[in-house]
Amino acid sequence: MPGGRHGEDDDGTALRAQLRDVHWIGGGSGAGKSTVARRVAARYGLRLYVTDNVMSDHAGRSGSNDAPFLSEFLAMEMDERWVNRSPQTMLETFHWFQGEGFDGVIDDLLLLPAGPPVIAEGFRLLPRLVQPLLASPDHAVWLLPTPDFRRAAFSSRGSSLEIAGKTSDPAKALANLLERDRMFTDRLREEATSLRLLTIEVDTAMTEEDLTDRVAEAFGL
Repeated sequence: MPGGRHGEDDDGTALRAQLRDVHWIGGGSGAGKSTVARRVAARYGLRLYVTDNVMSDHAGRSGSNDAPFLSEFLAMEMDERWVNRSPQTMLETFHWFQGEGFDGVIDDLLLLPAGPPVIAEGFRLLPRLVQPLLASPDHAVWLLPTPDFRRAAFSSRGSSLEIAGKTSDPAKALANLLERDRMFTDRLREEATSLRLLTIEVDTAMTEEDLTDRVAEAFGL
């Protein structure tokens, strides 16, 4: 947990100070996190840290003791992952949704050389994990896509279709994935709200420019 093996004190003061220049963009799958993070970083001269890009590295650093859900997931066939289990079970046992590997995110950020402030983005940035790291609450925002927006994003990008296509029942696998991600977005909303953290609802009427402006405003940039 944050403030555990990384913190120099029990309340995490030192760690918050080390990460004070990090801005966090979390949210549901298909919310436009990567696009908005790139646009904000380019507009304001910030550095970009994309957590999706280091998932394989973080998985490789994790063992069965500290990442039991990951170990179980890696041992499954594609149908067992995406077809044979309910979306609820998929949600509750998906390793990244349970915070496994988050220490790797902190490690990476602490190792960045001195320079401009950083935008860290990705669905792995869960409100309960990020909140203890915040020097200021306006350094974090979670993007919550509506179902229509998420469906449009998936149909254009195709990543979920690619996963589903590797199973014996692509239609069921895709339906399971979409439902799992809907529940994940709802959970993010509840968690962020309970912690009094900022969220932005993303719908099909919102342009990339609109969302970029909203996130920049949230960060006070």
